Amino acid sequence: MAHDGIVGHYSALARTALTGQRITDCDPAAFTDGGFGPASYHDTTALPDGAVRASLGCGNPVAVAELRAGETVLDLGSGGGIDVLLSARRVGPHGTVFGLDASPAMVELARRNAEQAGTVNARFLHGTIEAIPLPGHAVDVVISNCVINLSDDKAAVLAEAFRVLRPGGRFGVSDVVTTQALDEQARQRAEQRIGCAAGSLTVQEYRGLLAAAGFVQIAITLSADHGDGVHSAIVQAVKPAIGPGLEIRPMRESDAEQVLAIYQAGLETGQASFETTAPSWEGFTASRLPHLRYVAVDGDSGEVLGWVAASAVSSRPVYAGVVEHSIYVHPGCQAHGIGRALLSAFIAAAEDAGVWTIQSGVFPDNAASLSLHQALGFRVVGTRERIGRHHGVWRDVMLIERRSTAVGA
Repeated sequence: MAHDGIVGHYSALARTALTGQRITDCDPAAFTDGGFGPASYHDTTALPDGAVRASLGCGNPVAVAELRAGETVLDLGSGGGIDVLLSARRVGPHGTVFGLDASPAMVELARRNAEQAGTVNARFLHGTIEAIPLPGHAVDVVISNCVINLSDDKAAVLAEAFRVLRPGGRFGVSDVVTTQALDEQARQRAEQRIGCAAGSLTVQEYRGLLAAAGFVQIAITLSADHGDGVHSAIVQAVKPAIGPGLEIRPMRESDAEQVLAIYQAGLETGQASFETTAPSWEGFTASRLPHLRYVAVDGDSGEVLGWVAASAVSSRPVYAGVVEHSIYVHPGCQAHGIGRALLSAFIAAAEDAGVWTIQSGVFPDNAASLSLHQALGFRVVGTRERIGRHHGVWRDVMLIERRSTAVGA
């Protein structure tokens, strides 16, 4: 099993480090030329020599995670603990940093290094990054250093990172990626040079998995070039922000009943749509894009409190970046900022997906919806007068749209 082999490999390296030796996991030139190991760090003063010797990463996630005093941080695949110790400095005495590693020997090494450094706000956990042994909403930031590429279930890793982050939490890792799919020979060459390319994702695959997990504001910045399309990279993303006790995540099929009930409740107000009856789930799904669907849920009960989804406006390629959206909030939860949080997350996700225009139609009488959209950058582009009859009354529809300043500018 790949997992067992990787754990065994790094456990052997940890045992070597515990004897006081320096360890490497790739061609020695990569440590200086490619930014692997301690070469990635600008200041390792006051760190135990053992932590520096045991550094096997491909970057410095602490430098890009924008850690703040008092935050709780989780390092996935913490190894000898160098990133945990550096993070512990950043978050200060009122913050906490967890290091998680699947190798018992690495956990032992990290604990010893933390003790030598006198670091009291670090906690080291034994476990896998595919099943993080922490409750949901437990941390503010997830970091990692050249570890996620080693997992044989990266979707599970990113889903777990999303789960343990608090709303508004940040994901900032260093990792190895490729700019295109590699053939076996190219992978073997890269593996010989840098030791951790065998399971690396392409940039697009990484973005897709982050989006599927629920992350927004996704940015992947290539750093060192290792040849054959293999790069070190900084990978950053955010879990959508929302009020205490709530969460925004991708819509699931299991949400169908609650989504349609909220839809129906909105239609019954007479201010949401010309429709009077919510469609079947099959009809809902067929008319909307498979991505760009989100729900706001109660963090404890999982109850759906609102949803947002998008439809394509045309199959013509020229309109590939134009979508029409709908947003509905449970009638008992409309003064809690849920609509604003959902729409903000949707806008960020749409821009991540390359959408340059979001549009919709609003009844002029629906002042709350119009105000919400205008607050988030939508503008009224015109009014279609007496466009249709609703409950026997001719009604106007105001056309609103938001043009991205980040996509297609």
